[in-house]
Formats: sequence, structure tokens, C-alpha cells
Amino acid sequence: MADPFLIGDAMSGGYGSGPDILHGCTIAVEKGQIAVIVGPNGAGKSTAMKAVFGMLNVRDGAVRLAGEDITGLTPQARVAKGMGFVPQTSNIFTSMTVEENLEMGAFLRRDDIMTTIEQVYDLFPILRNKRNQAAGELSGGQRQQVAVGRALMTQPKVLMLDEPTAGVSPIVMDELFDRIIEVARTGISILMVEQNARQALEIADKGYVLVQGRNAFAGTGQDLLADPEVRKSFLGG
Repeated sequence: MADPFLIGDAMSGGYGSGPDILHGCTIAVEKGQIAVIVGPNGAGKSTAMKAVFGMLNVRDGAVRLAGEDITGLTPQARVAKGMGFVPQTSNIFTSMTVEENLEMGAFLRRDDIMTTIEQVYDLFPILRNKRNQAAGELSGGQRQQVAVGRALMTQPKVLMLDEPTAGVSPIVMDELFDRIIEVARTGISILMVEQNARQALEIADKGYVLVQGRNAFAGTGQDLLADPEVRKSFLGG
């Protein structure tokens, strides 16, 4: 069996020399699909994503991208391999304009970036209108659009989003999810940690429920939404 396009395979590890937070955790996503990590607070959701991105020590297990073992690579090297990461907080330069934020996202590129900037503006039309405005003056949802747009400037093969809808209204959440679906349709894999579990699983090709750093449930988004145990324990019935 060939690996999925991106897999964090049986990962155990934690931060620095601290105790393990992940215990044999496996997270994977196929090309052009959306995989969602859900679970209670403190379950290790963001930790699992950071492990895949190289931000903590994976003591056991491996991370593979397109069949290549990248477990030993730095986050910067993973960006060069085609991984984009949007953290939950501090994910934009507030004093820079929207367009300057997008330009900063293309720091590794040596080609013409204007086509990609236009693609971001097509995806998030409000950003075109606010391209010369300081990003710190935008609403929470618009800031998230800038953060996602900046990550897309690296032309990633995988886009990783940590709580993209945290603190935004339900209307903005739905709009962000619609844009995330559009990104996946272009062939980019999406790996997402999300507190709004039910809504996230509705758009997910694959879902993972983590509990205490371990896989509790895995399946298609629809399978997990229909699972009585998942519904009772994690989706409010």
C-alpha cells in the first residue's frame, strides 16, 4: 500500500526534553483532500499538526511527504518542500499592509509573484479592496484571510491550518470553510485543526478524533458524524 500524500505515521513525542504529548498518533491527508483533527481541549490536536510541520521532537514514528521521509527536516526546509502552515495566533504582520503581508509570504520565491497575489485576491475579494490597508485594522475574519493568503503565496502542496475559525462569527466561519474547499479543489491538501468539530467534519474527506495524544476515532467526515459514540462524546449528542 502506498502512503497517503502526507502522513505523520505513529508519532510519539513532545516539546524539547519534556514528556511525550503524542502517543503513536497517526494523521494523514491525500492530495486535494481535506483532513480535520478534532477532539477535546488538551487532546494534542495542535501538537499533532506541529509535529507534522517539524515544530517538536518526534521521538518515534515518521513524517513522510510524497513518499519522502522528512522527519529530520526543519520547518523552513518543509516549507521549501511544499508545506504551508498558518498558526492560530500571531499569524500576520499587523503594521504591514495586506499586500505587504502577501509579499512576505513569497520570501522563498525568485519568480514573478503577481499571478499568485491575484489568485489570492480572487479567492478573498475583500482583500483586494483592502490591499493598501494595515492588516492590523482588519476584522478577525479578514485577518484570517490574510494569514491563509500569505501561506498560499509559497504555492504549497499542503496547507496546514491551526484553528482557522477561532473567534470568528458563524457567518465568517462558513465563508472561510467555503474558501478552504475551493483551495482543496485546486489540488492542495488541507490539514486542519478545528474546535468547531461538527462543521469541520461536514467538509472533511477524512477526520481524526484525538484524545490524550492518541487516535480515538478515524474515518471519513460523514462516518464520524454518523458514529453514535463520536456524536455523544465529542459533538454534543
